[in-house]
Amino acid sequence: MSIVTRFAPSPTGHLHLGHAHAALTAWGRARAAGGRFLLRIEDIDPGRCRPDHSDAILEDLAWLGIDWDGPVRVQSEHLPEYRAVLDELAERGLLYPCFCTRAEIMREVAGAAAAPHGPDGTPLYRGTCRALSRAERAARIAAGVPYAVRLDMVRAVAAVGTKLSFREEQEGRVACRPERFGDVVLGRKDVPASYHLCVTHDDARQGVSLVTRGEDLRPATDLHRLLQSLMGWPEPAYAHHRLLTDPSGRRLAKRDRAVTLRVLRAEGVSPGEVRARAGWTGPA
Repeated sequence: MSIVTRFAPSPTGHLHLGHAHAALTAWGRARAAGGRFLLRIEDIDPGRCRPDHSDAILEDLAWLGIDWDGPVRVQSEHLPEYRAVLDELAERGLLYPCFCTRAEIMREVAGAAAAPHGPDGTPLYRGTCRALSRAERAARIAAGVPYAVRLDMVRAVAAVGTKLSFREEQEGRVACRPERFGDVVLGRKDVPASYHLCVTHDDARQGVSLVTRGEDLRPATDLHRLLQSLMGWPEPAYAHHRLLTDPSGRRLAKRDRAVTLRVLRAEGVSPGEVRARAGWTGPA
């Protein structure tokens, strides 16, 4: 069976060399195996994503010589699908509304003697709203109090009923510990569904069989395997690759204003040279 890979950027800025490395890795694996390479735009956050950045992503990839199979999947066009997943999890008693604001959560964490943190470095939510009665939740929702939707991690792990693992290339099976994330947010009023929910849903929906992505996202695989198991979605294989860094050793990132492919193009750098700078070792 041929493999299916994907590149799934968020249109919150222009692509840089780190993105080029990720895209080339996924594209190269698919093309070398005679498989399919998919492009997905993860634009579920309307406050940060821009249509012009989506257009620029397509232009930059085409300039690099990267082609993709089938239409581009744009997540904002599929919000009802993510809502359906949340509804199913809610019906199974695995979600609860959280009315705490970010400021309240941070104050609570700051007041704790030793606040535990998740694998991604963020403080773990202490479960304040998990203990609310059904009546209290209903009353707050009826009153129009904004809320996020959180996964009840204890119930979710119990519902799976077995220890989870994932297959990492070159390593074999790796044990998962999704409980380290605590009661993660799967949906908010301003962002209908979380990255974690959308990415696992779309990988299953699109038949992705090999997920290639940066090493920084490896911890999230534990949570993604939990969601896959809860929903009965297929389990892909994973290949987490190195991250490109600047001369100081800091990883390339949009927030640090890493040099974009657009700037390199304007400076007259060729696609072949950009591919080389991005660590591409395949055909020129």
